[in-house]
Amino acid sequence: MNTEILDQPKWYAIRTKPREEDRAAMNLSSWAVQTFTPKFKELRTSGREREYVSKPLFANYLFAKFNADKQLHKINYTRGVSTVVSFGGSPASIEDEIIDLLKARVAPDGFVCMDEDELESGDKVRINSGPFESMVGIFKRKTKDKTRVQILLDTMNCASHLVIDREMVEKIN
Repeated sequence: MNTEILDQPKWYAIRTKPREEDRAAMNLSSWAVQTFTPKFKELRTSGREREYVSKPLFANYLFAKFNADKQLHKINYTRGVSTVVSFGGSPASIEDEIIDLLKARVAPDGFVCMDEDELESGDKVRINSGPFESMVGIFKRKTKDKTRVQILLDTMNCASHLVIDREMVEKIN
């Protein structure tokens, strides 16, 4: 068997200590280990206050590319790391194609695109937070930045267009 193939680094899932994904990634990077910690934006509302917070796509996990034969011990004892995901006592590698698929979902802003229920023009939607909460409208289109949408509200016999954050609306079946 070719030893060059065995010496190639592979991707592995790393279980981190609670809420220490960034710390583990930073410490692994100091060992020259390539890491990937996919994140998404979550809209938090408190009264009229709205803000986006960054959340890990996989809480308490990150991906790291390294040579397990040479670096496993060092990886397991890196600050922020709990353990390398293993089966039968051996670290379980992840195919490059799977990591590439996840990376392909990362938008230019660095966050994973989460369009799980794609809206189409004419879909009936309900606003689930903010000052228009519980109101129902018709989805018209996404805005250019893709984080906001335009919906048509029909209130008090007056139709009006409203541009609102995408996370604030949900499709009604």
